Amino acid sequence: MVDAHFFNGTKVVEVAKDAVEFNLPIIRSNRRLVASENGGLHNPSCLVFNPEWTHKHVDNTSKRFQYPALPGIRRPKSEEDIAFMSILELGELIRTNQITSHELVQIFLQRLKRYNPVLEAVITSTDELAYKQAKEADELIAKGVYLGPLHGIPYGLKDIIAVPGYKTTWGSRSFKDQVLDIEAWVYKRLRSAGAVLVAKLVSGSLAYDDIWFGGRTRNPWNIEEFSTGSSAGPAASTSAGLVPFAIGSETAGSITFPASRCGVTALRPTFGTVGRTGVMSISESLDKLGPFCRSAADCSVVLDAIRGKDPDDLSSRDIPFRDPFSIDIRKLTVGYMDDAEMEVVHVLKAKGVNMVPFKLNYTVDSVQGILNFTMDVEMLAHFDEWQRTGQDDIYEAQDQWPTELRRSRVISAVDYVQAQRARRKLIEEVKKSFTVDAFIGNATDWEKVCLGNLVGLPVIVIPTGLKNISNPPSKGTRRRTTINTGIYARPDHDHIALALAIAYQSVTDHHKQRPPIDDLGPNDKIPDPPTVVIPPRRLHP
Repeated sequence: MVDAHFFNGTKVVEVAKDAVEFNLPIIRSNRRLVASENGGLHNPSCLVFNPEWTHKHVDNTSKRFQYPALPGIRRPKSEEDIAFMSILELGELIRTNQITSHELVQIFLQRLKRYNPVLEAVITSTDELAYKQAKEADELIAKGVYLGPLHGIPYGLKDIIAVPGYKTTWGSRSFKDQVLDIEAWVYKRLRSAGAVLVAKLVSGSLAYDDIWFGGRTRNPWNIEEFSTGSSAGPAASTSAGLVPFAIGSETAGSITFPASRCGVTALRPTFGTVGRTGVMSISESLDKLGPFCRSAADCSVVLDAIRGKDPDDLSSRDIPFRDPFSIDIRKLTVGYMDDAEMEVVHVLKAKGVNMVPFKLNYTVDSVQGILNFTMDVEMLAHFDEWQRTGQDDIYEAQDQWPTELRRSRVISAVDYVQAQRARRKLIEEVKKSFTVDAFIGNATDWEKVCLGNLVGLPVIVIPTGLKNISNPPSKGTRRRTTINTGIYARPDHDHIALALAIAYQSVTDHHKQRPPIDDLGPNDKIPDPPTVVIPPRRLHP
C-alpha cells in the first residue's frame, strides 16, 4: 500500500514493532489534541501555501476603486426584470431611492420559495435576518449614508460558511442540525458593505459535487440535468434570479464546474485573496472563496468588498488588486489555447487586445495525482474523527469522499511531502511558461482545473452562448446547454482577467440571458429523477 517493497521481512517486523512503540502514541496524542472536531475550523496548520510569483512590496493594496456610474437607470415595472438586474443597477436604484432594500428582500425571498422546490438549491432561508439587515440598510439611506454598490443588496452564502443563529450544515447528513456560533470573515465583510443575507445555499455534502442531504441541485438552463460541483446552490440560485449574487468556494472545480453548467459569471480568485475564517475546510492549501454573479463587473464589485487580510487565516493576504475598470486592455497580450471559445478571441481582438496562440508547457506528468494527494490528505486531517467514528458510512454518496478518504489514510507523510515538492516544480514551470498577460481556455478541462488550483491561478468563467440540448422533445423546448470559457491570469492579477471579461461582456449579451424555468416548451416534461448522467470526477489522466 505504501510501495515499500524494498524492506525485507526482518525490516518489516522491525518497522511494525517500532511503529507500535513510537508512532502510535504520538498519533493518538495528536488526535486527542487537534482531531476531535471536524471541519478544520480549529487548529489550522502552520504550513502555509503562498502562490505569489514575485515578492515585490506593493503599496495601497487595500485602496478601493471607483465604480462606473450608471446614470439614467430606472426601476422596471416587472419584478422579474428587477430580479435579473446587475448589482450596479440595483445599487443605483437603492442609491436614488427608487427601491428599498426591504422591497428587494421581498422579491428575492419570494423567488427563492417559488423555485427552490424544483431546483433544490436552498438549505435555509434567513428571512428574519434579511428583513433586519434590510431595515438597517434603508435607515442608513434615509439618513443620507450610502455604503457603496452592495448597500441593501440581497445575496446568498454557500452553506459551508458560518452565520451565528443559523444552521451551517456543510450539506451533509452528519451535520444537518449543526449551528456554529462563529461569524465567518467573508460574512462580516459583506455585512459591513451593507449587503443583506437572504439564504444559506446548497453545498454538496462536505463540499463534494452537487449531492446533499436533501437531494441534488438542478441546472436552471436544463433542469433535467444536475448543476455539478459543490457550489451548486450559489450557481443555480444566481442563474435563476433567486439572488443577485452568491458566495461559493472551490478546492478543485467547485466554482468553475457549476458556473459553466448553470451559465453564470463566476470568479475563482487567486489563492489567499479572501479570508476563510468560519468556513469548512477541505484543503488549507487549496480552498478559495469567490463570487457567482450576473457579470464580470459584478464579480469585481463583490471581490473588492470581500478581499483583504483575514487576521485568523494565515493564508490570506492583501493582494495588489488594481481597478479592473481602468485597465487599458489594448496594452495586453492574451493567449488563446486550442480549446478556447473563438468568439471571445475575436471580440477581444476587435477591441485592440493582442491575441496570440498559446500553450502552457510543463514536464510534470502527475498534475491530477498531485491534486488528489494534496486535497485528500488535507481533507482527512479535517475529518479524521468523522472517519474514525464511522460517520462516513452514512455519507450521501459512497463513491465520493468515503472512498477517497479511506485511500488517503495510507498515503505516507513522505509521499505527501514529495507531492508538494512536485507541486513546487509545477509552479516554477508554469511561471516560466506563462509568457502572456492572460490566456483563454476551457474552464472545466480537468487537467486545467487541477493545475490552476495547485498553482493558485485566478480564472473567471464567462457564458459565451447557448446550444440545443441533446435529444430534445419532438415538439421543441427552450431548455439549452450553456457554452462558456475561462479567462486565466497570473496569481495576484485577478484584475487582468476581470478587465478582459468586462470588455467582452460590454459588447455581448450572453450573460444577460435568462433560463427558461417558467416556460420549458410544449409537452416538455422533466423526468424525475433526471436521465442525464453526470460523469464522476476523474482521479487520473
